[in-house]
Amino acid sequence: MQARRAARELTLILFSQVEQNIEKYKNEDFEDIILKSVRTLTSNAQDELELAVSNVMKIKDFIEEYENNHTDNLKRPIDIQNIPVPIPMTSDMVGNLDELLSASEKAVSALEIAELTALSQKTDVKQYIEKIIKTFQKEKTNIDNIIDELSLGWNIDRIFKIDKNILRIAITEIAYIKEVPHKVVIDEALELAKKYSTDESPSFINGILAKVVNLHV
Repeated sequence: MQARRAARELTLILFSQVEQNIEKYKNEDFEDIILKSVRTLTSNAQDELELAVSNVMKIKDFIEEYENNHTDNLKRPIDIQNIPVPIPMTSDMVGNLDELLSASEKAVSALEIAELTALSQKTDVKQYIEKIIKTFQKEKTNIDNIIDELSLGWNIDRIFKIDKNILRIAITEIAYIKEVPHKVVIDEALELAKKYSTDESPSFINGILAKVVNLHV
C-alpha cells in the first residue's frame, strides 16, 4: 500500500470522526484520533477474522462429514482411510462456498488494516495526512461549495457522509494540492467508495470528480 493511498484512507477515517468541527482541531488532536480509529478498525478486523476462521472450520467439518457418510466410504473397513469423493453442488454446498468467500474477504481486509496501522506511523504518511487536512481546513467552504454546485440538485447535507468526505479529500488534492495526477486521485477515490460506501457511490463520485477535473485542467 503506497503512502498516499494509506494517507487518504486514514484521512477518510479521521474525517468521519471530526466532520462537524474539523477547523478547531490541531495536528496532535488528529494523531490521537487516527490512532484510536485505527485501533477500533484493528479490533473489528480481529473479530471478523475470528468469525472467518470459524466459518472455514464449519466448511471443513461439512466436507469431512460428507466424505465419511458417502456410500463409497461406508462400505470400507473402519480402520481404512477414506477415499476422496465428489461433492455435489447442492444449495447447501453453494451456501458454504459463499461463507468461504466472505471469510476470505474478511481475512484480506484484516491484513489491509494491519498494514494501514503500521503505515499510520510512517513520516511520509503523516505528512500527507497533515497536508490534506490543513488544506481542507483552509478551503473547506470553497470545497463544499464545489460539491454543492456540481451535485445536480443534491444538497451537500443530503449526500452520504462517506461520499461527501471522499469527495472532499479528492477535491482537496485536485484543486489545491495538485501533486498527484488527476486520474490517480480519482481512481483512489473510487476504490474508497467501493470499500466503504454503497454500490451507487463510485458512479456518483466519478461524475462529480470528472467535472472538477474539467474545471482545473
